Amino acid sequence: MRTTSEGHIIQLDGVRFIAVGLVLLDHLFVEINVIPFGALGVTIFFVLSGFLISRILLKSKEKTQGTPGGFKKYLRKFLIRRTIRIFPVYYLIIALLYIFDVPPVREKLAWLALYGTNIYMAIHKTWMGSVDHLWSLAVEEQVYLFFPFLIFFIPKNKLIPVLGIMGIFSVLLRFYIFYTGSVPGTDHVTMSQWTVAYVSTPACFDSFALGGLMAWVQLYKKELFVKWFSKPWPVILGLIGWILIQFWAKSYDERFNMPFVVLDRTVSSIFGFLLIGRAVMGFKGIMAWFLENPAVIYLGKISYGLYLYHNFVYNHFHSGPMHPTVRLFRKIYQYAPTLKGSIAFEALVVVTLTILVASVSWHFFEKPINALKDKYAY
Repeated sequence: MRTTSEGHIIQLDGVRFIAVGLVLLDHLFVEINVIPFGALGVTIFFVLSGFLISRILLKSKEKTQGTPGGFKKYLRKFLIRRTIRIFPVYYLIIALLYIFDVPPVREKLAWLALYGTNIYMAIHKTWMGSVDHLWSLAVEEQVYLFFPFLIFFIPKNKLIPVLGIMGIFSVLLRFYIFYTGSVPGTDHVTMSQWTVAYVSTPACFDSFALGGLMAWVQLYKKELFVKWFSKPWPVILGLIGWILIQFWAKSYDERFNMPFVVLDRTVSSIFGFLLIGRAVMGFKGIMAWFLENPAVIYLGKISYGLYLYHNFVYNHFHSGPMHPTVRLFRKIYQYAPTLKGSIAFEALVVVTLTILVASVSWHFFEKPINALKDKYAY
């Protein structure tokens, strides 16, 4: 396992880059893409988050449990550090969107401010325009509300069964949503019903549970962890499994079928589990070169900003004619009309702008605030 002097696992920044890259690929090529790369990227983020927060909380529990005010210290440090990292740039964006009256921010401000966008989507069975992508951040925040209690109060030797129950429950919940919401006489659901199965926090538990399992095994069963993740071939098998589930889903006439709605997240989670575990151990060869490439590491470090900002830099469905990026495209096409209609060119421009915005945000806003976490080291 290659780490920095602060204990940061180097190749995980590369995994973050892969995850956010999949999301951008999906959103930027939405006109022609039919493969759910974005869903895979988000799922990898969920598994990674489950691993990292479980690892942090289990280590913190060992230091604080049984000491005076132990749980208070444990919970306080976790919540403060998460708040410092996540809240400032999130609420900065919400404030800017409110000031510039970007729909539907003013109308749905309470849902956005309280990290409830996924709940709104599940209740109303609809999406939320330019702030669609914030549903996944809402899921993570909701997990952060109960995971510290789960880790602290569940005995170490009982945690894996509990995580297993969480994972099984999420799969069964998606089955339930699918079968109770199926269009009569068909083998599919509507997009609105799929939305419920996709964005509801309990329906995402299998991803976080696998991340928690990985953290537990790494800390308490090191030999087993090495056995699971010392070879690259399980990652290849996981990728093949994900490809096969896509072929199975595409064999149906309707998009929102059982493999896609119910099984895709679990198979994606398993692939993410294997990919992240191998990265923790340390890939070798070409994957090591890729994951440890300075540019990839940098983009992984700013992946939170890349994810947050990309939908506002440009969104195929919601960026109107007066949007700055749309106006930039019109100006470019005046001088280079042959580029008009080139999806690849537009994607390149949007990615470049997103990296610029996320970089400015990281260096001048997020990073200085993030330094405050040092005062609350575990």
